[in-house]
Amino acid sequence: MFYEPKAGHPLPHNPFKACVAPRPIGWISTLSRDGVVNLAPFSFFNAVHDDPPIVLFSATGKHIEGSLKDTAINARETGEFVYNMATWDLREQMNRTSASVARSVDEFELAGLEKAPSKIVKPPRVAASPVQLECRTIHTLELSPLNTVVFGEVVGVHIDERILTEGRIDLSKAMPIARLGYMEYSVVREIFEMNRP
Repeated sequence: MFYEPKAGHPLPHNPFKACVAPRPIGWISTLSRDGVVNLAPFSFFNAVHDDPPIVLFSATGKHIEGSLKDTAINARETGEFVYNMATWDLREQMNRTSASVARSVDEFELAGLEKAPSKIVKPPRVAASPVQLECRTIHTLELSPLNTVVFGEVVGVHIDERILTEGRIDLSKAMPIARLGYMEYSVVREIFEMNRP
């Protein structure tokens, strides 16, 4: 089958997100200018450079109180955010933080998550997450009125030593989860290596 997205698709559900999968989940914590903590997952997230290390996330859609989502506003206004690895063990808490709630709600409290202080930036980290990246916002790109891409330079890296094996991150221990299409997710449990030719 073939379709042009502008003309719509012939399937019962939009297949686009399932075409680009799995997608890492950017579980992003921020702090508003007023000091309100925010935590939300984003399936449009990835690393885009390694020297210096740079990640991006894309906040799409409207907040229930109107305008952009909290995470995009906070990262733009304060210039800081933290990526927290979403894992199999934290899947339920991650899902709770995707709820549409008032701007005054602290999603850490909503999901029953412990905060850990960051070392360089102000937003807290998810204490139970095995990997956290402290980031400074370096660029925001407005693709449409309700779609903002945020680029951040990683200025601090936290790795739980329990997921290290012989000096390497062992993702089979961390078991990160990823977004697929629709309401589907996957978990990293099986890993293989291939050397470049």
